[in-house]
Amino acid sequence: MIQLKRSSPPEWEYPKYERGEPVALFVPCYTDQFFPNAAAATAELLRRQDIPVVFPKEQTCCGQPAFNSGYWEEARKVVHHFCDTFEPYRWIVGPTGSCTAMCRVFFGHVDPDPRIVEIGRRVCELTEFLVNVLGVTDTGASYHRKVTLHNGCHTRRELGVVDPPMTLLKNVRGLEFCELPNVAECCGFGGTFSVKMPGTSLAMGRTKVENVVRSGADVLVSPDSSCLMHIGGILRRDPATRHIETKHIAEVLVANE
Repeated sequence: MIQLKRSSPPEWEYPKYERGEPVALFVPCYTDQFFPNAAAATAELLRRQDIPVVFPKEQTCCGQPAFNSGYWEEARKVVHHFCDTFEPYRWIVGPTGSCTAMCRVFFGHVDPDPRIVEIGRRVCELTEFLVNVLGVTDTGASYHRKVTLHNGCHTRRELGVVDPPMTLLKNVRGLEFCELPNVAECCGFGGTFSVKMPGTSLAMGRTKVENVVRSGADVLVSPDSSCLMHIGGILRRDPATRHIETKHIAEVLVANE
């Protein structure tokens, strides 16, 4: 079980991974529907570390959309199903900071039952699992492109996962890392916020795109698929930025090009 040592900023005491322990792959809704390659790359990264990967087929949503929209009773049902599905596994890893934060930080808000909280705290974001748990800083990838990194708000603020993605990217052979100006600023997606406040969401997204352009990168990488969907949509709609690609960080960390 992952113990919370202090609440602000988040600092977690990770248990030791014992070789041969299975890892349950948690594939969030956005990844499943729009970024399946990120899920496949995540599984591949884990297998390259000789980790048995299990995909519980009964898994659905983590409950975040309902929770963020104020439908806590509906969210509670989804959270309970998540916990029933993943309870057998000591390690749960997913390619998203947003949904990991929902599990680890907010399950207790939905239901303070110790069982629910404990299972939620087993969930790790991919890059933090590789770096902070396994001690892996180099995945052996090669990717000859100019790359910049966007960490979503949940990854940065709720989980405190800032260094692991950067560490892994800077050890990719051939990759030229470009600093993103105002890196801590939100991209404006915010889940249902983008639906309820589309004007504000779009304005924030355009500011993020301006900073991506200023970085000089031709690929924007993130551990958060939802942010990539939002920023990528804005990039593709403008002929001046259409050449800038978006990639989930897992895809870069398995690349050989």
